[in-house]
Amino acid sequence: MMPRDFPVIFDFSVPGRVGSSYPDPDVPDAPLEQLVPAAYLRKQPAALPEVSELDVVRHYTRLSHRNFSIDEGFYPLGSCTMKYNPKIHEDAARLPGFARLHPYVPAEHAQGALRLMWELEQLLAEISGMDRVTFQPAAGAHGELTGLLMIRAYFAARGERRTKVIVPDSAHGTNPATASMVGYQVVTVKSDARGNMDVRALREAMDDSVAAIMLTNPNTLGLFEERILDVEEIVHGAGGQLYLDGANFNAVLGVTRPGDQGFDVMHMNLHKTFTTPHGGGGPGAGAVGVKAHLAPFLPVPVIEREDGRFRFDDQRPQSIGKIRAFYGNFGNLVRAYAYIRSMGAEGLRQVAETAVLNANYLLAHLRSRFDLPYDRVCKHEFVLSGARQKRQHGVTTKDMAKRMLDYGFHAPTIYFPLIVEEAIMIEPTETESKRTLDEFADAMQAIAREAQDEPDVVRTAPHSTPVRRLDEVRAARQPDLRWKPR
Repeated sequence: MMPRDFPVIFDFSVPGRVGSSYPDPDVPDAPLEQLVPAAYLRKQPAALPEVSELDVVRHYTRLSHRNFSIDEGFYPLGSCTMKYNPKIHEDAARLPGFARLHPYVPAEHAQGALRLMWELEQLLAEISGMDRVTFQPAAGAHGELTGLLMIRAYFAARGERRTKVIVPDSAHGTNPATASMVGYQVVTVKSDARGNMDVRALREAMDDSVAAIMLTNPNTLGLFEERILDVEEIVHGAGGQLYLDGANFNAVLGVTRPGDQGFDVMHMNLHKTFTTPHGGGGPGAGAVGVKAHLAPFLPVPVIEREDGRFRFDDQRPQSIGKIRAFYGNFGNLVRAYAYIRSMGAEGLRQVAETAVLNANYLLAHLRSRFDLPYDRVCKHEFVLSGARQKRQHGVTTKDMAKRMLDYGFHAPTIYFPLIVEEAIMIEPTETESKRTLDEFADAMQAIAREAQDEPDVVRTAPHSTPVRRLDEVRAARQPDLRWKPR
């Protein structure tokens, strides 16, 4: 097979081939027509491949090798925290008592799982400075939705009708999208020259029609909001709520707590900050923490402890109800619990300090080769600009990101935040060694030299991957999602 001639699973199909065998049933057999209404029966069998187990294993194993993963190399995606996931946490999540626990099992037979969730809630509340935590949201954006629904319910219970949510111009796109979904008008506030939210502009936008501000701290520029206490005073002074997008929580673990900064509600991406594997669509875990005044509105059920036993409490009349089936992605909760218990308070602080150190180390190596829109000490990530390369040599940030693949690295996040021209966002995390950081810095510097001396090499990259540069616009507008026989 040629390296670029990669088949689909249907190419292995042989009529009559099967991938499993089953014993004869020990109950009377019945025709399918007697079990399924005629309206739901297919006229023709589904066009599925007929393959053996070995065919399936080899095909998808080969296919997986064409993907990039954190187990194979450095993954510097900014705002994503692609840290290494210790395998011992996988062992914990696969313990039979956890992995095989049915979601409908009565609480009295699931005391171990309920205890883990209850203890994890206490740990995350302490780490974040919040009072209660729910694990129902499936991921970060789902956590945003949950948080804003609780804020809306809070104001409704007070008889207040607030119609606006403020977001900074550097916000993740999910922030304004979530606010719109909940029915709020989105008001955008610009950033100042140092990359903070512009406090003067915030003061002008803030009034008693604003329900909340959605803020990321450190923000998506990788910078700590230097005037966060001023922001808190302005928002709370007008009766609004502070929502924290916790995507960058990894930068401040054990150093500062959002609850102490004045935030009323936040989501925590357990699948990022607390080393549960993510990427490729999940599974995620977007735990949401709240201050006490928002706790009555938490999704049901919540876990309560009474006389050393644990139970689900769904008798909460002000709750926003369920926002997901059951109680979240339990396997990720096990992984996060194992991570926090193994790291301890000192270890979590070291996570943040090392992540910040690594980011500033890389920034010091790369700042001379690329434009630096905000010249400050960064937190866990930083944002460069490829505007110089585009202006002087006709090489775009996208071209340089493609070239990174030839050097064996996944590309950084590009073209975000939107307020930075030709943005390159880099987050090394705390789990990468100095050797890896040096190799990545060397590759970035080499690509900057190529953009100057051999721009066509960069413009036509990648050159060494199984699949060359794709027509991404066509792929987005005309996706081919269904196999058809040749």
